Amino acid sequence: MERGTRANPLHGENDMKIFIWRHSKLYSSWSMFDEPHVYRDNYLQAEIVVLAGSPEEALELIGEDPQWNKEELRRIAPRVVELDQPAVVSKQIYFG
Repeated sequence: MERGTRANPLHGENDMKIFIWRHSKLYSSWSMFDEPHVYRDNYLQAEIVVLAGSPEEALELIGEDPQWNKEELRRIAPRVVELDQPAVVSKQIYFG
């Protein structure tokens, strides 16, 4: 192994990834009729972070909570964080 690299204990056939879905209605208006509605209750910002092997597996896990609308989440491309190197997983600043 090269100097400065780390062995990934999760590396293998079933590599896990972190999937992050974010949606904000902060600047939405009535003219945005086709905007996704990812959570059953009314919300301003929604974020869900899932550790899974694939986007489909992540959506199945999300589907276990009936508050989340996984069909609407399918309309949003998640941020995918690979677990093969150090990374900032999530940052959120809300000035509301």
